[in-house]
Amino acid sequence: MRPFGAPSLRHQRIQAILAIAAIGASVALPVVLVSVGGGVAAHELSDLENSGYQIVVSAPGLHGIEYAHGLADRIDALGSVASAAPILSVAVDAFTSNGTRAPVLAEGIVPGTFLATLGPTERGLFPSPLPLGDASDAVHYDNGTYAGPATDDVLVSSPYATRYGIAIDSTIYLSPSTNVSEEVAFTVTGIFGVPFSFVQPEGADAVVVPLSDLQTLTGLAAGPGTTEPDAADTIEVVVGGASATSPAAIAHLVVEIQALAGPQYSVASLGQEESELASANAVLTGFYLALSSVGLVVGWLFLAVVLLRRVETDRRSIGIRRALGLPARSIVQGLARDGVALASAGAVAGLAGGYLLVAGLARWGSATVQEAARLAIFDPVVLGEIVLGLVGLSLLASLIASRAALRVDFAEALR
Repeated sequence: MRPFGAPSLRHQRIQAILAIAAIGASVALPVVLVSVGGGVAAHELSDLENSGYQIVVSAPGLHGIEYAHGLADRIDALGSVASAAPILSVAVDAFTSNGTRAPVLAEGIVPGTFLATLGPTERGLFPSPLPLGDASDAVHYDNGTYAGPATDDVLVSSPYATRYGIAIDSTIYLSPSTNVSEEVAFTVTGIFGVPFSFVQPEGADAVVVPLSDLQTLTGLAAGPGTTEPDAADTIEVVVGGASATSPAAIAHLVVEIQALAGPQYSVASLGQEESELASANAVLTGFYLALSSVGLVVGWLFLAVVLLRRVETDRRSIGIRRALGLPARSIVQGLARDGVALASAGAVAGLAGGYLLVAGLARWGSATVQEAARLAIFDPVVLGEIVLGLVGLSLLASLIASRAALRVDFAEALR
């Protein structure tokens, strides 16, 4: 309407705009929550499905697996196991040759088995074979005595190398604390890329060293002062041959590994983890929708109030139409059309607003928020259900308004 149009019509236009805005805001919230949450869950599921290993051994607490080298060897001896890779992750401090300190995530691995546990994409980020000296990590480990010579080779992540100007064949110093006296010199023998994960965000400073080297550095090897002898966080098991694609064979292998590991450790297949993650994602999606329902109810109430206000404003017009013999269904249909039109316009505005908000987070949010937003999946089925549900609620709002319209007294409205 023009600014100088009829005041009542301008008021109706303002009401319609506010109703569309309220509905749009109520729709934008579930669009963001469901799309980003679903995208993150799908990403994690994809990581599980594309990983190189099929079974993982873990333990409660921090670095809870003891005597990891020996347990990995016993698991590796099972017939259908291709390799068993113990992995230890510890936060340490890294010093460059000029004394610059940076906290890094250090991963201790057995060089000969680690690459097999990675999926095709992650495997391509590492040099092959890994230039970390003894592939079996047996020389330094020396049957649990740790009396052999340490390799003291290290791979550094590309973000760390770029940030601090680290090149291959240069030296960095790793320490379990900020105390420089505890540092150990390591030679940089390679640089690897860092894939995004929510445990280790993209751009993380990280290093990879032989398992025995990290254990001795952090007091997790053997001997006096050791908190956990020959410690690891997990042992990732790669299943070989036809067994790798057989759920029954993997389930049987899980039982065999559990017997070797003992009841103090947890042994699970990635199939189980995928199922649990999918179930958790379904629960979270339901929670997101339940949380968003508060906003949707507010938007629906605003729509109902707007339609009731239109009935109040058009009382005379409704009375005239009823007096002329216009059937009640025409009034009901008119209000239903208005409700559906406002709800549909609000839903479209909400979808667009949610998409723009996710795009904004992907561009201007913090690093982790950006990565989460970039993983968003706008599922047309789920979003369509939200829109159809809102349109259905608009019909309920129009019925409430229709009931008020049909109760208008002819004589009083025409007076």
